[in-house]
Amino acid sequence: MDKFLQKTQARATRSSAINASQKFLSQLEPEDDKTSVTKKRAAKRPSPSHDEDFDASERDATPENDVKLPVTKRRKTQSARGKNANSKIHETLFSSEGETCQNPCTPPSRHHPLSYHRPLLLKESSSRQALLSWFDGVSTKRSMPWRKAWINPKDHGQTELRNLLERRAYEVWISEIMLQQTRVAVVIDYWNRWMGKWPTIHDLAAASADDVLSAWRGLGYYSRATRIHEAAKLVVNDSTMEGLLPSCTQNLEAKVPGVGRYTAGAISAIVFGRAAPMVDGNVLRVLSRQLGLFGNVKTNKVVIDTLWAAADALVKAIARDGADAQNDEEVETSDRPGRWGQALMELGSTICIPKPNCSECPITSTCRAYAEGQTLIPSKGRDKKIGDIEDLCDLCEPFEESTASDEPEVKVEAKTAKKAKANGGQGKQMTLAAFAFKGPPGDKKASAKAETGPSPRDMEVIVDHARKFPLKVIKKAVREEETLVCVIRRGDGQYLIQKRPEKGLLAGLWEFPSYILEDPKDGDTPAKRRSKALSYVSKLPGEHGGKAVKPKHVEELGSVPWLFSHLKLTMHVHLFTLEDGDLNDTESLTSSRLRWATPEAVDEESMGTGMRKCWTLAKDQD
Repeated sequence: MDKFLQKTQARATRSSAINASQKFLSQLEPEDDKTSVTKKRAAKRPSPSHDEDFDASERDATPENDVKLPVTKRRKTQSARGKNANSKIHETLFSSEGETCQNPCTPPSRHHPLSYHRPLLLKESSSRQALLSWFDGVSTKRSMPWRKAWINPKDHGQTELRNLLERRAYEVWISEIMLQQTRVAVVIDYWNRWMGKWPTIHDLAAASADDVLSAWRGLGYYSRATRIHEAAKLVVNDSTMEGLLPSCTQNLEAKVPGVGRYTAGAISAIVFGRAAPMVDGNVLRVLSRQLGLFGNVKTNKVVIDTLWAAADALVKAIARDGADAQNDEEVETSDRPGRWGQALMELGSTICIPKPNCSECPITSTCRAYAEGQTLIPSKGRDKKIGDIEDLCDLCEPFEESTASDEPEVKVEAKTAKKAKANGGQGKQMTLAAFAFKGPPGDKKASAKAETGPSPRDMEVIVDHARKFPLKVIKKAVREEETLVCVIRRGDGQYLIQKRPEKGLLAGLWEFPSYILEDPKDGDTPAKRRSKALSYVSKLPGEHGGKAVKPKHVEELGSVPWLFSHLKLTMHVHLFTLEDGDLNDTESLTSSRLRWATPEAVDEESMGTGMRKCWTLAKDQD
């Protein structure tokens, strides 16, 4: 009875602390998670094929080389399933009372019930802690300046806390937007320069649009910079936010343009300590393997939503781990949700990569793909008999369909195995064995097995199976286009540049006048391209209200290929000169989108990376 009273008093004390913390934070943000958002911004959300952070593309892909994947025609599974049915499945799989299927299914048939996809991580708190401990040990290795200690509200007064949270939320927001489709190594320098130029959201809001685009130059997907700038002005001028980003995901998505559920989750968890999931392409891959869910994580919304639901359940579990709270109790904010989300992303970007390094993974003990790979090891001799399964999974695609596309990668694996054999079988398999195979305390048999670990040959079998997750789909051939880039040099050495429209590809950036070849045959020879370019340049001033000119075609300088996410562009660069007196004054250019610029001014203008390569060709002719 005394223990019961002590436990009740402890809960009451904890509840009081949580209420006090929430009351304090509510003064910073009046609306919380329970507030229903009835009014969304009028601005149309961008298409996921370009910059939207919902896109499940790899986090470290280079901006211009990420190719959107098509919706492939495969076996119809859950297309007719409604939202209520999906919610019921998520509740069954990820609720605290759900049953966990322990035994791995056997490839290639992989017959398994739906409950097979309930994460083993939900049951194994020791494995959750193992991942956190691993992350704490590696979090500083890549020297990401935006990774900082969590700001505990209990350690600061109200005014100080608001200022700290405002700046921290701004830092994380900028880093997450920059990291969309851009490699970490590239972002580090850009982030440092950005913060040096605009250390607060108020500084960014006061900046000019041209300065923002100039600072973004080279990162690609320039609409991200424009959206950040517009959003900063909105957040600063909003009478409720006044520069402080909201702490809950609903308000972040509803009030801040360009923020989708991934970025919202990252800000909410990392900055404010809330149990919000943060799922990028790397995390989708990690969870696909952890759950043994063999589906299309690029375009299949049911599969993607299921993995998001799993991430939500896991981050809530990790938040409860450090709070001694029951499932129905609200958990106090802490650094655990942010560390957990970043741990999954770090794992997916460094170890659980497309070709995984399973020997270094701290959570192989809960990985379905890893366990399935073990069943393929000949020495295991597992029973492959399939019993009756009442609730057969229909989330997974037929496994046989993936084997053909993996053949080239298997050959690479074979070479790796030969190298390992040449080195006497000595590799890095033992580095994190204590994490990967650690059993319950006192389990000497499990510990002995952990010290041994799989042989290099067995590990090759496991990795070859795990790399098949998630389902690989054939990339669609992107549209090809050719354009004539016309570099026009005046007698005084200045060049004619024009500003692109404010919407669309490379919006608001400067370029040299360019003409798209509608028919590829018009550009299949240098002579045809020269004729088209000369005709275009001669008429260019007239199209903008100026007088006609007689340009001199100097030469075709070369061709610059450039790949966007949806377009393969070939830019043929032509150099023209104008006689003295032709368009020599600014007044002769009536269009505000055309202007003359010195070479130094062109260097400073905001241009796409591909167009800047064209400029490099032209400069070499001076």
